[in-house]
Amino acid sequence: MLAARIPGHLVRTLVRLGEVERAEEILAHINDEERALPEMRIAGAALRLARDDPVGATQTLAALLDERALAMRPRVWPVQALLLEAIARDALGETDRAEHVLERSLDLAESEGLIVPFLLYPAAGLLERHRRHFTSHAALIAEILDLLARRTSARRRNAAQLLSGPLTESETRVLRYLPTNLSAPEIAGELYLSLNTIRTHMRHLYAKLGVHTRADAVDRARALGLLAPSSRPH
Repeated sequence: MLAARIPGHLVRTLVRLGEVERAEEILAHINDEERALPEMRIAGAALRLARDDPVGATQTLAALLDERALAMRPRVWPVQALLLEAIARDALGETDRAEHVLERSLDLAESEGLIVPFLLYPAAGLLERHRRHFTSHAALIAEILDLLARRTSARRRNAAQLLSGPLTESETRVLRYLPTNLSAPEIAGELYLSLNTIRTHMRHLYAKLGVHTRADAVDRARALGLLAPSSRPH
C-alpha cells in the first residue's frame, strides 16, 4: 500500500507544480489495481482538471462517491474526492450539484477537523460563492479562505523578491495568456492592444523573469506562483 501511495503523492505534487506531462507518464505505468486505489483516483482526477477535462475528472471520481466509499478511512480521501467533484461540476456549469457536493465535503471536513484538502486543491471562488448561500460551515469556509489569501499574499511577496522588477498590470494580463496556444497577434486581439505593445510587454516579462523563451517564462511564472498549474483566461 505504501508503494502505491508514493506515485499517488508524486502525481498530485507534479500536477500542483504544473508538470502535467510527467504526471501523465507516471499514471501510464500504473497497473489497474493501483489505479483503482482512492489516492490514485484522486490524483487522476486532479490531473484531468489540470488538463481542463472536468468530465474525465468526474468519471475518475465516480467510484469514490457512493455511500460505502464515502465512509472509508482515513476521511481525507472522501473529503478530497467530494471537493474535486465539486470543482469539476462547477467547471461544467452544474452549480446546484457543485454546491451540494461541496457542502457534503465540508460536512466531513468539519467533523474531522480537516482543512489541508482545501489548501491542496484551492477553490476560493467556489467557496466564496457557497458561503453567500445556505451552508452550515460558514466559519470553516472563512478560515479556509483566510489561509488561501495568506498563502497567495506570501507567494506574491516571494515572487516580487525574486523578480528583477514588479510586474505591471498590463504585463500580468499578458502573462495569463502565455500558457495558451494563442499567438502574439491573437493575444493582441484578445486584449485590444497593438502587436508592438504585446511584444514590448513580452520582452519586459522575459527580462523580469530572467528567461528568453515563452515556455521558460511560463515555467518560471508557475514556479513563482504567478500562474496556476493550468492557468488560462476565461
